[in-house]
Amino acid sequence: MNQPPALSYYQATATPYERFAPLQGRNEARVAIIGGGFAGLNTALGLAERGERDVVVLESKQIGFGASGRNGGFVFGGYSLGEEALRHQLGEERSKKIFDLTTAAVHRIRERVKRYTIACDMVDQGIIWANWFRDPNVLRKRQQSLADHYGIHWDWLAEEELRELVRSERYHDGLYERNALHLHPLNYAIGLAVAASGLGVRIHEESDVWRLRQNNNRWLISTASGELEAEHVILACGGYLAGLRRQIDRAVLPIATYVMVTEPLGERLGESLQTKAAVYDTRFAFDYYRPLPDTRLLWGGRISVLNRSPRAVQRVLTRDLLRVFPSLRDVRIDYAWSGLMSYARHQMPQIGSSGDGLWWAQAFGGHGLAPTCAAGELLASAIVDGDEGWKQFADYGLSNTLKPFGFIGAQASYWWYEFNDWFKTSLEG
Repeated sequence: MNQPPALSYYQATATPYERFAPLQGRNEARVAIIGGGFAGLNTALGLAERGERDVVVLESKQIGFGASGRNGGFVFGGYSLGEEALRHQLGEERSKKIFDLTTAAVHRIRERVKRYTIACDMVDQGIIWANWFRDPNVLRKRQQSLADHYGIHWDWLAEEELRELVRSERYHDGLYERNALHLHPLNYAIGLAVAASGLGVRIHEESDVWRLRQNNNRWLISTASGELEAEHVILACGGYLAGLRRQIDRAVLPIATYVMVTEPLGERLGESLQTKAAVYDTRFAFDYYRPLPDTRLLWGGRISVLNRSPRAVQRVLTRDLLRVFPSLRDVRIDYAWSGLMSYARHQMPQIGSSGDGLWWAQAFGGHGLAPTCAAGELLASAIVDGDEGWKQFADYGLSNTLKPFGFIGAQASYWWYEFNDWFKTSLEG
């Protein structure tokens, strides 16, 4: 297989748009958002839809440069923290309410794609959770828990039925989540930016913020070529930290994940997949993949503290691909890349405020598309309407990740769970 280019598939197929100019000179706004990824753009659009148009978004590079333009493109409810753990921590009523924010966000994403005519290859065909192991109890338990405590119904896929859809002997049975979809995440981010701009939001790319300070009751934001004064400032930088507030930056670990895309497979794609649904499996260190409109297969997986080269990503992920679909051994890999996600120790998003006009939204932990949409709605409603729904995340604050030791702990934990996956697989033969 040839070495893939450094350019990602998403960059290679990005929707052309008129670039947003860097911030220049002295400016004022009611709300300034630092970060042009999903969290920042959803907040900006949420503000504009509520009538607040005096909003500026500052992005250090290009729209969707970070995890928002590099991820697998899965859109489904929930958080990095599992539903059972969430319920045990918050109780029946609070856990359902906070989980429902993400299922509502899936509907909102679907609706926004249609309302703003965002060309992002949205495939509204659900997601399959495929069982890597023979034991069906983990699936039955989750299916029952979601139905009993969250009012969510996933359909059972017996082994024979699953293998008709996903043609691999690696899997046994599965669950099908209908209220889920997948899309081209970079084009979705670009679409959000264009929609927000059309409603009056001012967006500036190539505007790296190097200083943030208070001046009386206002915030002063400095970039290389401009300055912005604002009443509210939202830090939405994810794993690409801005270095503006130590307490906020130290609360997340930037963790890498890997993605690659094959050459167009034509009819061969049907030999592996007879479904348009996206797929991920039941291991902790799971694979995730989905068919693309041009008959390519997008494949992702692994988490690491290492942001690897395209060649290294291709090597690691190709081994994973061939464990599931050995018939694709001779397939060329055209693109491979990595990107940084932001993780908190408690595995939940950090959405909060210091009470002086400074807000933050980060730590979406690889489940970002729906939770970032939910976060944007919470912050927009807080600023425009004084709504306190964001306080539902008060239990999940800015816990110190104890860098650099946090990186060591995160990698060790991942290897431990990966070993458990291997051991359980070995026991099953």
